[in-house]
Amino acid sequence: MSLTTSSNAGKIVIIDTSCANLASLKFGIERLGYQVEISDQADVIQAADKVFLPGVGAAGAAMEIINQKGIPDIVKNLTQPVLGICLGMQLMTEFSAEGNVDCLGLIPGQVNPIQAENLRLPHMGWNTLSHISDHPLFEGITKQDYFYFVHSLCVAPSDYTLAQCDYGQAFSASLCNGNFMGVQFHPERSGSAGARVIQNFLEMKA
Repeated sequence: MSLTTSSNAGKIVIIDTSCANLASLKFGIERLGYQVEISDQADVIQAADKVFLPGVGAAGAAMEIINQKGIPDIVKNLTQPVLGICLGMQLMTEFSAEGNVDCLGLIPGQVNPIQAENLRLPHMGWNTLSHISDHPLFEGITKQDYFYFVHSLCVAPSDYTLAQCDYGQAFSASLCNGNFMGVQFHPERSGSAGARVIQNFLEMKA
């Protein structure tokens, strides 16, 4: 995997959602040789070529914060590639049972508690993917690669699922609807496989 920047990446912005470890994601991108800016300003986000929407914590609290910042109106009108991470992916869907809150409605689907049977929750740690779609985001990724997950809720597989994971039930490890993509795992904490996903996203043509 090359650690040099790509002309396809252009201007990279992480949306400051105030509900994520922004420094970890920023470092993960910079480690690949890219420059990145963190911002919640509409003009900065709209001018970006690639946009990250990170999030951790509870959906209800997160939506309250990003609504106060006016982020939904900004994100809904973006036409460049946008990647939601962990809670950020869940917020891209229509509704979350965590707080019974309406989400951004960018990708059809709902977020519900994982039906983990006798497994421990949250689903925390390393896991592999299954049913990986032939999509640029997962170029070079196989079912033998491990990714780091931390979550208790999930989105059921659908026509918008790019990759699945299994933990008590099958769930969407990645979603996509046009230019809006999301991953349930933390690519910035998933070693070389996660770095590959980040770089695939950054090198994706708009």
